[in-house]
Amino acid sequence: MEMKPQLVFGHVMHKRLFPKVNGFTYGMYYIALPLSKLAEIADGRRFGLDRFGVMSFYRRDHGDRSGGDLMAWARGILSSFAVKAADGEIVLVSLPRVLGYVFNPVSFWLCHDSEGGLRAVICEVNNTFGETHSYLCARPDGQVIGTDDWLEGRKLFHVSPFLKREGHYRFRFAVTDKGFGVWIDFHDKAGDRQLLTALTGTLSPWSRESLRRAFWRYPLVTLKAIGLIHWNAVKLLAKGIRYVPKPLQIDAKHSTMDDTSGGQ
Repeated sequence: MEMKPQLVFGHVMHKRLFPKVNGFTYGMYYIALPLSKLAEIADGRRFGLDRFGVMSFYRRDHGDRSGGDLMAWARGILSSFAVKAADGEIVLVSLPRVLGYVFNPVSFWLCHDSEGGLRAVICEVNNTFGETHSYLCARPDGQVIGTDDWLEGRKLFHVSPFLKREGHYRFRFAVTDKGFGVWIDFHDKAGDRQLLTALTGTLSPWSRESLRRAFWRYPLVTLKAIGLIHWNAVKLLAKGIRYVPKPLQIDAKHSTMDDTSGGQ
């Protein structure tokens, strides 16, 4: 992936395999922002940095939600889990705010080494209850993450009211100069694969033209994301899927692949 602001045009797929099959695929776009070059995205009313715009990006929507230095926040997580090789650029892939509104089910912090190799990915997960948890994905041997690598981690954060907080995730990432892909499989307590999720897309240069194309091709994309979450909740209830009351979340806000205690 080139270390400059870009757009990702692609599709999001969810498929639940049991106890009832339910799935959907929809088109949308994401922004890919190298944290060292955030200032380059400001473009008056078209795209605002920490201020309202037709499309905008607010630092306070990510990290510790203070509006502070996002690079420092990510470096702190990498350091706390001893991921020393990720000393290069960090690219944040997320939804923008559109007309002031955003909901990011998950954002991806792509942490590179000084030569551009992908050494870690912070998956920043948000639920509809206003809570967040970040899963740090890295190879146990510290090597560059390959496109065929599957990384596993315990599920420690309650997201869907139709899945228990148990089992584990398997993550796969494909990041190239032309495309971006993430696959996340959820396995239940028994180890059976229950939910498939994927985000795949192609990269487009950051420009007024591409921003305009994104806005009109997928208008109100952030409202679309939250709307589809609730619509599919209705469908699951109609199919007889049992509602799982939200448990108290664990205190830890970060965890990693081999974390059995809940992180820091």
